Formats: sequence, structure tokens, C-alpha cells
Amino acid sequence: MSDIVNMENISIERAAIKLVMCETREEELEIRRYLQEYLGFYNVVTEIGGIAGVLMNSGKLINSVIAAAINEDVIRNTSQNVHAVVNATLDAMNGVFHKLHLNASVALSVSVISDGGWVAVGIFGKYSLHPKIEHCRVGLGFMNLS
Repeated sequence: MSDIVNMENISIERAAIKLVMCETREEELEIRRYLQEYLGFYNVVTEIGGIAGVLMNSGKLINSVIAAAINEDVIRNTSQNVHAVVNATLDAMNGVFHKLHLNASVALSVSVISDGGWVAVGIFGKYSLHPKIEHCRVGLGFMNLS
């Protein structure tokens, strides 16, 4: 069971990182429920993996994040909201993909949280060029929805 103590005043940016760093599905669901029911933060977590260069350059990662955010009603399907999610995702990607080899295999968890005025995107992932070596990275993006 996760420690939800001291989350009553958490910002959506910190919540995005806390949520994406969950180690179990149960912890993730508990935090998601708390954020929605007690703080009114709409949220979703999605996962995506593949080759770094493909995810970065094909739009696959960004499209996955947008679809998850719209499908779970974290954002409205408007050009302003989608634009905000794209920019927040690009900022978060900078933290994860900075100086990353394009052929690296990556497995990413992505959280998207909104309070109705702002959106935060957190990305946590593991990457590897070889099965015996693995590294972790985290990124955060934050954008106004209007």
C-alpha cells in the first residue's frame, strides 16, 4: 500500500512524477483514485516501448499520450488542450531522450494529470543498448491548457 500522507497539497507536477514512479499496479490505482476523488485531478497512466529513435521521430509516443489523455477525460479534445499536451510531452521527452542512442530499447510509463487549467506529463523509463546494461531516466513537462 502506498503512502498517501502529505498529498493533500501536492501540485500536479509532483503528482505526475509520483504517479509515474509507482512500482505496482495497485499503488498506481490507489494514487490515481486519491488524486481524482480528493484533489479533483484527472489522470491517466499509459505505457509504451520500442526503439528510442522510432518513438521520438514517428510521433508514436506523442500520439499515445494524447489518445490516453482524451480517452480518460484528462483533457478535452480541443486544439488548445491537445497543443498543451504535445508541448508538455515534448518537455518530458527532453529529460528522457537527452543524448540517448537512437537504437536503444526503451520501456516507458507516462502519466498525464490535469486540474482543468494546467496539464503535467511525467515520463519514467528504462533503456538499454544491451540486455546486460540498463539505465533509468525521468522527465517532466507542464503546460497551461488555454
